[in-house]
Amino acid sequence: MSLFSTAHPNAPEADSRPSPEALAMRAVHRAVADLRRGTPVMLHAPGSCLVVAAAETVGAEGLRELRAVGDASPVLLLAATRAAAVFARPVALSAPEEAAAALRLPEALLAPERLRALADPTAELLLPESPERAALPALATQALALAKLGRLLPALVAAPAHDAEAAARQGIAVLHAEDLAAYPPSAATTLAPVAEARVPLEDVPEARIVAFRAADGGIEHLAILVGKPEQMAAEGGAPLVRAHSECFTGDLLGSLRCDCGPQLRGALRKMAEVGNGVLLYLAQEGRGIGLVNKLRAYTLQDQGLDTLDANRALGYGADERNFLVAAEMLRQLGIPRVRLLTNNPDKMASLAACGIEVVGREQHQFAANGVNDAYLATKAARFGHLLSIKE
Repeated sequence: MSLFSTAHPNAPEADSRPSPEALAMRAVHRAVADLRRGTPVMLHAPGSCLVVAAAETVGAEGLRELRAVGDASPVLLLAATRAAAVFARPVALSAPEEAAAALRLPEALLAPERLRALADPTAELLLPESPERAALPALATQALALAKLGRLLPALVAAPAHDAEAAARQGIAVLHAEDLAAYPPSAATTLAPVAEARVPLEDVPEARIVAFRAADGGIEHLAILVGKPEQMAAEGGAPLVRAHSECFTGDLLGSLRCDCGPQLRGALRKMAEVGNGVLLYLAQEGRGIGLVNKLRAYTLQDQGLDTLDANRALGYGADERNFLVAAEMLRQLGIPRVRLLTNNPDKMASLAACGIEVVGREQHQFAANGVNDAYLATKAARFGHLLSIKE
């Protein structure tokens, strides 16, 4: 039986007006898209406005628009972990990973190609000898969070402003800070199944794929169903479940840098052996930083950083994933209790915090291959994964 119908519960009637929640998600979605295309965006909160543009995408026209709306000379906003390299000064490990710093740039560095190099630690740039630290403007951390939603480097050109109406008249999107804060949980809780099909797999002849989409129209997440896990759940059982974040390089190309491909195929084989299960294939590449940034992180790893430090050097946290997405998918499938196939205690805690009962954990380890040995050791030592690592 189909899990969804064309009379979708999230689909508004033809004559209805969008809800405030839907309008708020639209505003965030537009702001993310504008940043990705190099267009400035204004963040607004009572008593504060900040106009920003992504350092890695903004061009000359975007900088002109930003200057026209801003009330002061632009500064460069950076995540604290990236700012540590630019300022040549360490940032305390106890500092919040979302903390920001501002850099006042000489005019020569307020050019698109120089900004991109400042934002990206894989690029080479001769920095000013004594970078001048600027006062952190209001809404700076919210602005960096917006960049992360777009899977952009958390580095923004920013200027305080006061006239949101003038910005809107010039076609600049105005986003309320409270709508941005509400966006991740709002988007996750609007997930609903939109398509499903039987897809026999090499190791799982009886498999179905269900696609989920949120009301923001973002990238779909997939659930691969083996056997009849919904029926098992309806009878009070706890199906085997794996929350697997997509990995283009490992899952599709067979990269040896990680263990994602073996984990994906091994999970499906295990579910086929036991007769049922759900593999949630989550669109959260690179622990939530996206494929482009994961490739940048690989470059930094080749220069000597481990997985965690490479992510932090880019300005990202150790893990940017949102497992409310996985919990909502399980709820939509009618599966409130699970046996989780994982080595990651954080996944267990996150699903439990989102209302999914985790009744047990199944080990999911694969042997090192000679290339990913250090990667697996970092997982155990710095991410807390329950792995047995040979010395």
